[in-house]
Amino acid sequence: MKHLLDCAMDIGEQMLVSGAEVHRVEDSMMRICHAMGAARVDVFIIPSSMVITVHTPSGNIHTETRRIEMLGTDYYKLDKLNRLSRRICSGKMEMEQIRAELDSIQSTRSYPFWAECLGYATVAGAFSLFFGGDWRQCLVALFIGALLRFIDLLSQKTLKNIIFSKFVSAFSITALSFACVKMGLIGRTDEVIIGNIMLLIPGIGFTNALRDLFTGDSIAGILRSLEAVLSAIAIAAGYFLFVFLTGGHAV
Repeated sequence: MKHLLDCAMDIGEQMLVSGAEVHRVEDSMMRICHAMGAARVDVFIIPSSMVITVHTPSGNIHTETRRIEMLGTDYYKLDKLNRLSRRICSGKMEMEQIRAELDSIQSTRSYPFWAECLGYATVAGAFSLFFGGDWRQCLVALFIGALLRFIDLLSQKTLKNIIFSKFVSAFSITALSFACVKMGLIGRTDEVIIGNIMLLIPGIGFTNALRDLFTGDSIAGILRSLEAVLSAIAIAAGYFLFVFLTGGHAV
């Protein structure tokens, strides 16, 4: 039974940190446990914690709790986890096969780091043009966008707090944009800053919060909504702090 709990918790945790909504994770964990012989399964999940209780046919009860420290978005990994959970529920996999495939999924990176930097740069440059920037602002936004991926990764690994990580990233974007104005590379910071800040907006997190609310997971939905709002405030605070410290003279 311990192997069953560990398997269900590992799959549920990876789904949650990869961007799945709470209802999907709870449903997948319950189906997995039932498919592997559990008589009753009770799952309770909020963005920072998971609790599962399994009742065996013999009448024993087993409970496991797990703390979730950081959420993210990785739909490539989430798709693999969904496929794995469906194969488990079909009853065609042994525990050793499940563990081996889960370990493979956990160790897989969706994209190399250079591709992530390229994606950040492309999105930042495109939004800079979309909001009225010229070709010089687009090129600067491309450069800062690539640096932002590195800054974002470094802050997440060192700070372990997504809200403060957003603050540091927004502060860094503003500082780099102002520095480019001082060097005469661009005439205005607005389009460059907004192009890069679009990368930090917690759109997926807020969407998942609404989905949790609509499916009846009120606590998870409220917590995720609050996190999205606090992230947006942190982004604004990072920009405001640098402008306040410099007096806004670069714009």
